[in-house]
Amino acid sequence: MLHRLRLLPIFALIGLLAAGCGQTGSSDAGSNTSSNASPDALTGKLSLTGSSTVAPLVAEIAKRFESDHPEVRIDVQTGGSSRGVADAGRGTADIGMASRALKASESGLQSFTIARDGICVILNSDNPVKELTEAQVVDIYTGKISNWNQVGGNNAPITVVNKAQGRSTLELFLEYFELEAEQVAADVVIGDNEQGIKTVSGNSNAIGYVSVGAAEYNAESGVPIKLLPLNGVAANIETVADGSFPLNRPLNLLTNAPPEGLKKAFINYAKSPKVHDLVRDLYFVPVK
Repeated sequence: MLHRLRLLPIFALIGLLAAGCGQTGSSDAGSNTSSNASPDALTGKLSLTGSSTVAPLVAEIAKRFESDHPEVRIDVQTGGSSRGVADAGRGTADIGMASRALKASESGLQSFTIARDGICVILNSDNPVKELTEAQVVDIYTGKISNWNQVGGNNAPITVVNKAQGRSTLELFLEYFELEAEQVAADVVIGDNEQGIKTVSGNSNAIGYVSVGAAEYNAESGVPIKLLPLNGVAANIETVADGSFPLNRPLNLLTNAPPEGLKKAFINYAKSPKVHDLVRDLYFVPVK
């Protein structure tokens, strides 16, 4: 009995040492886990739909974001600003895209501006007309002027290219020139900016209106189009940036509630200086 009592302190000491070793091992394991996996690592999927003006920019931002966060996948689809507003409102897309400010009737949505752009009238490079007054643009789009020789151009019929319903570019164009949709006498109706640019570049008698950023990017890339000044102000990213170009607009991301988690992280990234080079590369104006 005495022998057993003498051994108890020894066994207790061994137990304490074993427990201490166990705790140290557990602490080391936790430290290794912490160093190998960030608790803030982003994972998941995002879907964005809407404006064909905003989509190319967002697609480039998404590629960079995915590169920084390999466990994230982002799907970007177009369809016009109206689709972006509707999908964001219904929650059928995580984030909507709109190339305009929200309307009073859309006050339930959250809006985040990631860049600025303008809308300009474009002609084929072979068209000798260098400038049109606002009144002449209105008369062309309402059919009162139907031949280029009426505005100092060639003796050729004008091909009027208009945007499809649901496009914010159409809405802003009509608003600026104080036109109703039913007044427009269109020969061709197009969807996105690239379709408009392709139509005008392939027809020396066509006139259209598109994003300043998209038009300047294509013109600088050798596509045969030219951007007409508006109210005496040249159409380019410099005049959009300094606010002198009269027909300009925000490029927005939309959600139906204050964004959280992955949505919030992506929107903050899209608004940050980290992507200003991408904004400039696509001839848009970064937002400070």
